[in-house]
Formats: sequence, structure tokens, C-alpha cells
Amino acid sequence: MGGVEQLTVDELAVRVGLPGSTIRMYQTKGVLHAPRRQGRVAYYDASHIERLTLVQRLQARGFSLPAIAELVAARERGATVAAVLGVGDNEGPDDWVRVGLRDITKLVPVGHMRPSVLRRAVQVGLLRWRRGRPYARRWALECGHRLSGMGVPCDDALDHFALLRRSTDAIAADFVTLFERRLWPQLADKTDQDDQLDRMRALLVELTYTAETVVVGTLRESIREAAEEFARKHGLLPGGEFHPAWVAEPLPIAERLISAPEDAEVPDEPAIQRFLDRADEPEESIR
Repeated sequence: MGGVEQLTVDELAVRVGLPGSTIRMYQTKGVLHAPRRQGRVAYYDASHIERLTLVQRLQARGFSLPAIAELVAARERGATVAAVLGVGDNEGPDDWVRVGLRDITKLVPVGHMRPSVLRRAVQVGLLRWRRGRPYARRWALECGHRLSGMGVPCDDALDHFALLRRSTDAIAADFVTLFERRLWPQLADKTDQDDQLDRMRALLVELTYTAETVVVGTLRESIREAAEEFARKHGLLPGGEFHPAWVAEPLPIAERLISAPEDAEVPDEPAIQRFLDRADEPEESIR
């Protein structure tokens, strides 16, 4: 233990500003790991100071000791923060499953099977390597099979996934910023109410669901518009005078959807305010 600071419980109590009885209670509750013993004397070190500082910080945020113990124990088991908070790896598509050689041959043609391909998949996060075997998320395995079945080369798939991952990392960072700026202060303001870990779980699960819905919906809209542009570029659309038979008597909802994006109006604020001022009027009168 040369060079490592060793403190008795009384010295540790002075260092962190807590009674010795509180430190012992934290050990009993499972939020503080045991000291090293020499004979009948217990010695603490910098790791105990760090842990006690964390406990004090979480308690100031309203976390109960059982919640702190759960966070600490999960972290020591190697669990991710996301898993502890209920947005982790426990749902079916997100399961990590072992990838066998037969699975790999469905993803990579035999003639293209190279260690460098699998290594790249590990580097971009599609595979994880554990004890000499590859593992993949269920959704990644399924998507890989689909792309391979459509004839997309594995190198192209990996390149595009790497680009996509950078985009999703940026989106996730934006939502974390939103959580920190708008929701985290709400938790800090309610330290005398429900346990913060449960409240944080609920908020993060709700925010995650909302983020997924927004991203998927926006992606679908972008794909629709990109498909239209692709069709125009390659001359796949009928001429401007073409009108399907059903356009003569369109349903109201269809009438709004068949307009091309570039034909859509971008109203000015007075026009929007006029709409809002008539919000209580029947829909027919607004038209």
C-alpha cells in the first residue's frame, strides 16, 4: 500500500465532514465499500473519499440511500447507466446474441469473408467480441440479413452505419442537453418528494420513447421526399398534366397529402395568428 493514503474512520470523518457513525451506516446500507483491515484497525483510502463525495452529491439531488446503493451495485456489476435507468439492454431487439459462423455467412458472402470486415464491425459498434466469440444486437443481425439479401455489400453497409451512428450520437446529445436543461432542474427542485431515481427513470423512459418516435417519423418523411427527388431525377414520374382518376373527388385527408412539398405554403405569423384566433370556429367555416 506504499504511496496510498490510509485513514482511520475518524480521520475520514474529518476529511469528508461526516460523523463516523454515518460512515459506518453507509457501509451497512451498501453505499460504501468495506475498508482494508490491519488487525483490529480499519483503514480507508481515496476511493472511500470519492464514494462518500458521490453519495453526498446524490443525496443533495434527492436520491435515497437504497437508490444510491442500487446505482452503486449495478455499476460494480458492470451495468450501464441506461440499463439501471430502464432504457438499457433489456428489450428483445436490443438483446446481445451470440453470432455463429452460419449467421456471418448470411451477412458476408464467403468470398468476401475477411477478419478485417469483422474487425471493422466491432470498431463501429455493430459487433462485440467476448471470449473469442462475436455478439450482435438482434436488430443489427436482422437488418444485416435484410441488406445482404438485397445485395448491399457489407463494406457499404458498414460505411453507412458509421455515418448513421455519428448522426444518432448527435441526436442523442441534443436530447441529453434537453434533459439537462429542462428536466434535470425539475428533479433538483423536488428533493422532498418522491425518490429521484424513480422519477429520473420515468422521465428518461418518456423522453427516450418521444425521441424514438420523433426520429423515426422524421426519417420516414425524409425518405418520402428523397424518393420523390430520386424519381424526378431519373424521369420516373408522369408529366405535370397527369392526374389519377381518384383526384376528381379526393377525400379531405388525401387532398392535403397529394400536394408536393414544394407546393406547400409557409405562412407568415399574421396568417398563423388569424388561424389561432378562429380556433373555436367549425372546421368548415375556417376553410
